[in-house]
Amino acid sequence: MFVPTPLGNLRDVTLRAIDTLREASLIVAEDSRVTRRLLSALEVPGKEIWTYHDHNARSTTAAILQRARSETVAVVTDAGTPGISDPGSALVAAAREQGVAVEVLPGPAAFVCAAALSGFDLRRFVFAGFPPRGSAQRRNAYRASLGETTVWYEAPHRIRESLADLAAVAPERRVFLVRELSKLHEQQALGTAAQVAAALDDPVRGEISFVVEGGVVDEDPASSCAAEDLDATIDALVAEGLTTSAIAKRLADAGHGARRHLYARVGERRTGRAEPE
Repeated sequence: MFVPTPLGNLRDVTLRAIDTLREASLIVAEDSRVTRRLLSALEVPGKEIWTYHDHNARSTTAAILQRARSETVAVVTDAGTPGISDPGSALVAAAREQGVAVEVLPGPAAFVCAAALSGFDLRRFVFAGFPPRGSAQRRNAYRASLGETTVWYEAPHRIRESLADLAAVAPERRVFLVRELSKLHEQQALGTAAQVAAALDDPVRGEISFVVEGGVVDEDPASSCAAEDLDATIDALVAEGLTTSAIAKRLADAGHGARRHLYARVGERRTGRAEPE
């Protein structure tokens, strides 16, 4: 059972989530210390807790699924819905492969709340998770996503650099940021990336989600030159005989944008090369 936990305010926990945590013989947590504090607050003591994260997922998945075949196993994250921007999704996939039933309870998800709070057009929007850590890769990721309203998460110690990269790519684009959602010191800020950055305290603390409004992407001469260079690189890799998937992965790893967009662009270049002049 995947059990969403409160983002901050404990009253956001559902009755069904409490029931599941009480019934579970094993709780799988991102951080056992955070989970023990939550269980204590909810008056659910004495539970066996295993940790599950990127570093031990491969070694613990089999044992977790073995327990889940005959017992109630509750999977939780530090806050929000497990499986979003954490290794929980891999656990679901492994369970499906081995025929272990999986259920996800409805509950809090920070990116949904941030999107709703933004006031931007949400008839279609994208959740992109955490941006890349490198500045060049981050700028490319932002540039590739500007056509659609996009929700991002970011660590507090990287948010200023991240907003600076966004400002460099789209200085006039509207951004909505919420910090410490549903907690005592919740902060909301709306404006350009530079204005939002200026509204943050120093040092920045807490969980952060921000939404970049989608819209028309203006191309300048510099970006046009960059596009021509990228097309030339794609053509060279095609000539080497690499597959479309391999080219897209290589370019994405080099910081040229999102892999799905690059895949489409490589396909377009292949089609163009195949057409008679």
